[in-house]
Amino acid sequence: MPPAIKRPNLDSVTTINPDGSRFFPHPADVKGRFTTARRLVGILLIAIYVLLPWIPVNGHPAVLLDVTHGKFHLFGITLLVHDLWLLFFVVSGVGFGLFYITSLLGRIWCGWACPYTVFLDHVFRRIERWIEGDAPARRQLDAAPWGPAKIAKRGLKHLLFAACALGIAHVGLSYFIPLPQLYAYMKGSPMQHAAVFAGVTAYAAALYFCFGWFREQFCIVMCPYGRLQSALTDDDTMVIGYDYGRGEPRGKVKEAGHGDCIDCRRCVQVCPTSIDIRNGLQMECIGCAACIDACDDIMDKVKRPRGLIRYDSHKGLTGQKRTIIRPRIILYTALMLLGAAVLTWGLTRVHGFEMSIVRLRGMPYIADAGHIRNQFALRLLSKGDDPTTFQVSTENAPPGLTISGLGDVLSVPGGGELQQTLMLSLERTTYTGPFKFTITATPTDGRSALKREVEFLGPDK
Repeated sequence: MPPAIKRPNLDSVTTINPDGSRFFPHPADVKGRFTTARRLVGILLIAIYVLLPWIPVNGHPAVLLDVTHGKFHLFGITLLVHDLWLLFFVVSGVGFGLFYITSLLGRIWCGWACPYTVFLDHVFRRIERWIEGDAPARRQLDAAPWGPAKIAKRGLKHLLFAACALGIAHVGLSYFIPLPQLYAYMKGSPMQHAAVFAGVTAYAAALYFCFGWFREQFCIVMCPYGRLQSALTDDDTMVIGYDYGRGEPRGKVKEAGHGDCIDCRRCVQVCPTSIDIRNGLQMECIGCAACIDACDDIMDKVKRPRGLIRYDSHKGLTGQKRTIIRPRIILYTALMLLGAAVLTWGLTRVHGFEMSIVRLRGMPYIADAGHIRNQFALRLLSKGDDPTTFQVSTENAPPGLTISGLGDVLSVPGGGELQQTLMLSLERTTYTGPFKFTITATPTDGRSALKREVEFLGPDK
């Protein structure tokens, strides 16, 4: 039987001292293949976050959630408020995607792509290391009395933290306010747009608090994702783990009869949440792979094979065969494909304009000796920036039906709407009972038309 993996002591949290006070970890810097890859991924994700509001697609930023005007521009697709039902499939797709990735690769999202981790590790901790030095220097600075050098270093660090928080907040705001308008806001007095100014200030303050003080506590205390991993992972999930059978018992390099682990604790020193990965998978582990690079570096120095700490499944770490295709993977795949199919179908129903036809309130019809009349409200809405003209016609209407309120073409201003009252009239001698027909609005620029079915009502025969 392969040896069992030692489980962590669940009675303690690594960032809380025995007396209940907060323990501030100072993870040591580390170099290696995973650290380099994570840094490149982090830079790419930050660049995407910053550049998306600047990239024009169909005349609008790639992503602009214009809440004020009720328009949401997503990579060339313009959605209105009544189109937001599609976001259900986006949000649920992201959720099932996380379930899928977690079942296969553990918390790779947390360590590699989570915005909180990306900004904390690749922006704020880099600033801190640049100003205060590596882990021993930072601990020494913590213990040192306040003096000019400490005040200068801490002051510069927090000044840069505040500047980065403000920058991130303003970039986030540009996803909701177009850049030219936001730039005009920034040049004017804060009191001219007090609500926007208060919102971005509160957002920046929250970012500064989280990245400057709360840090890893957000992942451990507030984020529910870490607590869900026990339900989302199984013995076949690829996680970061310690090869207990190979590493134990621990001992010095030159001592015989010991495993490969020399108990240098380098894996603990580089961990951003100060866990000991040798105790097994723990809630605090964010899957950053810093311990892998640290351990591989030590193994190179003592001339032992890499991989004592590695990406592997529980079965792999205990010498068993890993199974990739399993029931939960099949279920998550089916749900993701179903959601993607519905979302794709929904997007095909989104047009550059919208049309609605609603029967006016009051009497469903007006009848006199000669005619029967129905009244409807026609609403045309253009999502584009340029004026659009429409030709409105009927299909499957009986002979003799006339529509007043329509000209040859109807013009809708860019980003605006047109409301028109339609009076449908039919001679009473021609009327044989309620019937349905279609009203079609066709843009004169050649885009596909929209059709709405309406019902003409009258007295019982």
